[in-house]
Order: sequence, then C-alpha cells, then structure tokens
Amino acid sequence: MMALTTVLFDLDGTLIDSVRLILDSYHHTLAVHGLAPMDDAHWLAGLGTPLRVQFRPWSEDPERLEAMIATYREYNLTHHDAMVTAYPGAVEMVRAIRAAGYRTGLVTSKNRPGALRGLRLVGLEDTMELIIGPDEVKHPKPHPEPILTALEVLGEPAACTLYVGDSVHDMESGRAAGVRTAAVLWGPFGREDLAATEPDHWLERPGDLLELLGIG
Repeated sequence: MMALTTVLFDLDGTLIDSVRLILDSYHHTLAVHGLAPMDDAHWLAGLGTPLRVQFRPWSEDPERLEAMIATYREYNLTHHDAMVTAYPGAVEMVRAIRAAGYRTGLVTSKNRPGALRGLRLVGLEDTMELIIGPDEVKHPKPHPEPILTALEVLGEPAACTLYVGDSVHDMESGRAAGVRTAAVLWGPFGREDLAATEPDHWLERPGDLLELLGIG
C-alpha cells in the first residue's frame, strides 16, 4: 500500500458542526414555499448531496427550484455564524496535518461561497489548497467526479489519497474514485449508518486521524 501524501475533507458534519442549521434551513424553505414538512430523518438521509438534488422531488421547474435554493441560502447565511462551530479538535487536526507536509483540499456539496464562509468562521480558510464543490463538477457526490477533479488539480494519485467524511455519500464517492476512505463518527451519523459503505478507516475523534497518519 502506497504511503499517503494527500488528505481531502468533507466540510459539514466533518470539520464544522452545521447540521442543525442545515436541517432548520430545509424546514424553513418548505414552510416558505407552502409545502408539507418533512422530518429531520428525511433531510439527514440526503446530507452530503447538493441542494438541487435535495429539492428536485418538489419541482422540475428550474425557476421554482432556484427560488427554493435562494430561500434556503438566505436563511442559512443569516443564521450561519451564530449556529456553526468547529467540532472539538478539528481545527487543530487539520493544522497538524498541514504542518506535517500533507496536501489538503476540501471536497464538499456546499457551494463555494458557503464553504468559504464556514472555513473562515472556524479559522481554516488558509489550510485548503483547493475547494471542489458542486459548481465545479457535472456530477456531484456520491459520484466520484468531485474527488477525481481534486486529484487532477493537485496532481496527486488516488492511491496516495485519503478522503475524510461523515456520510454515506462521502464514502461512496471516495470508494468510486479509488482513494482510501475514513468515516468520522463525531458527526450526525453512527457506525451502523455507514457500515455498508465499508470505510477503510473509522475515526472516533480527530486525534485518530493524526495517529493514522503517524503525526505525534
């Protein structure tokens, strides 16, 4: 097995605890547009996929779909800084990985402005060499394209790359791209939720990733 040189991260549920804000934003959007509410479990099942994918069952009309996305983003950004925090130890983990010489990047289903807002809020904006979001690819996660695009930009091979995420969609994307996968268990999902994706590594706490990489 080739040595790891690159670590790619998901954002929501992996580095930042934004899950309650995301769920509230979905509930708000359906209410504003006069649609029947869905429970948290419904939205959690799609966590890690883009807004356009999440809202598509409610409308195939592009204008209505964009209106729903705009409503979501307005609410989300309004409440973002008050509700979003870094997971304990996550910032220190990323900075230690960078200091050890690993290449790092963000592969997320959040649009670029939103991803930058989250990184900036917790002090990680300068730690990512690139951000690949749904606007940079044709096929978002769980398709492998976002991760493959990141590898192409960085010029790094899949065999030397680890993708760290919290959702089934993250693990499926990483597996399909041929990288090693690490499932975090400090986010909204437990081992039982992710076991079917057979991650290469399980991370109970951020320090587990540092141990995996041999960073003291």
